[in-house]
Amino acid sequence: MRSLKLIIICCFYLVFAKSQEVVSVSLKGSRTKQQITSLFSLPLIKYGAKYYQVLYTSTDAKGAKDTLSGLLVVPDNLNNKYPKLIYQHGTSDCKKCVPSNYGTSGGEEGQLGLLFAGLGYVSLLPDYVGMGTGRGFQTYVHDATTISATSDMLDAVSSWIGQNNILTNDQLFITGYSQGGYAAMSFHRYMETTKGATSVTAAAHLSGPYSLSGAMRDLILSENEYSYPAYIPNTVLGFNEAYGIYNNLSEIFKQEYIADMTKYYQGSIGLVDLNIRLAQLLKANTGAIVGGRMLKDDFLNEIRSNPDHIINKILKENDVYDWKPEAPTRIFYCKADDQVPYINSIIAYDTMIVNGASKLEIMDVNSTANHGTCFTPAMTNTLLFFLGFQSITIDVEDELTELAPWAIVSNPVDDVLQIVSKQNNYSISIHDISGRNLMMRQISETIGDIDVSHLNTGMYFVTFTSQDGKAHATKKMIVAR
Repeated sequence: MRSLKLIIICCFYLVFAKSQEVVSVSLKGSRTKQQITSLFSLPLIKYGAKYYQVLYTSTDAKGAKDTLSGLLVVPDNLNNKYPKLIYQHGTSDCKKCVPSNYGTSGGEEGQLGLLFAGLGYVSLLPDYVGMGTGRGFQTYVHDATTISATSDMLDAVSSWIGQNNILTNDQLFITGYSQGGYAAMSFHRYMETTKGATSVTAAAHLSGPYSLSGAMRDLILSENEYSYPAYIPNTVLGFNEAYGIYNNLSEIFKQEYIADMTKYYQGSIGLVDLNIRLAQLLKANTGAIVGGRMLKDDFLNEIRSNPDHIINKILKENDVYDWKPEAPTRIFYCKADDQVPYINSIIAYDTMIVNGASKLEIMDVNSTANHGTCFTPAMTNTLLFFLGFQSITIDVEDELTELAPWAIVSNPVDDVLQIVSKQNNYSISIHDISGRNLMMRQISETIGDIDVSHLNTGMYFVTFTSQDGKAHATKKMIVAR
């Protein structure tokens, strides 16, 4: 078993030995506004999108220079200025099952980049250290390499888009689901603690294992059945990449489980296949799918009895919830989650509130949804939450068309909504996000100022309708004071 000194050396090197630059940016495809709208059945889509595979320099699990990969998705209207959004992906079945491989088998989660770009975000989806083009095995739920992969991609891409006429503002949104929920919280903490409280516009953390040393450790050490035992070797294999915990898996796991773990580590089977095999072996060997039973008895007892055991220290080192977010933040979860216990979200929320967080809310978005079915309501709530803060600077002339000849001049607004039009004599109506009609006005000029001082801070929808009723357009309005 290796010394804990490796933890300190490794993390120090990863944080401070940074070198990020773009190696290549390859256009992989595009989608129209209509295609994205159809893909997600979402009428709020405003843009088509182009998506690129980005290769950039960063560091591997040992702190050595490496080339990592990620997906960049950009709205197709380059006349506007957009916020950036980082989406951290969930647990992958294989090394190549990552966002940057969108369009090929395993890269399906990359389509979320199209969703975000269609809503008006320049979207970054890093693949993580050890994934995609990265060297070695993935460093699963490892705080330091999550930060280095994401930060280096953000820096490299920011430089590239600035050189390629893609305009962005200072806004940054962060989100992710499952492993990505962990990664989003990790990177959110890093940004605010190193770049300042205003470096993040808003963040939403979705169904993540934030409490490794608490909720997740308790799950593994318990005798309760858990249908996803493969998460245990996935975590151990990943931590070994960063910390050098063992020389051989037989130091930790019983011999009958090692062959399948080795096949997974070598890439000959995927994580889903590994989980099926381990679950079957546990059932046959012990009568129940209890993941802790794969661990050697003496090793398991040491973890239970010794708080200073290297595994306990590593888990504690990689918890990501004990801090105070300053940006508006949401934690979304589902109480019936069968993979990541919802108590992770409760622990994170309670700790952050005790630490003084004032712009933090938590929500069980569907108390009956499991881990798979929780994604859609969690993401829907995230999109609505982010839209309340999103700011896009539009090119007014580009926004005005014959079919939709109206534009909001500046968004967000404070007390006055300024609108321009190519025609006279039209009407506007303003609705809140629940669909309530809050006001209507008839307009008889091409430039108009509408008093909205009576509206509370938040997101609204402004619907324009021509005098003959044949032309319509609905635009998002943010009231911010």
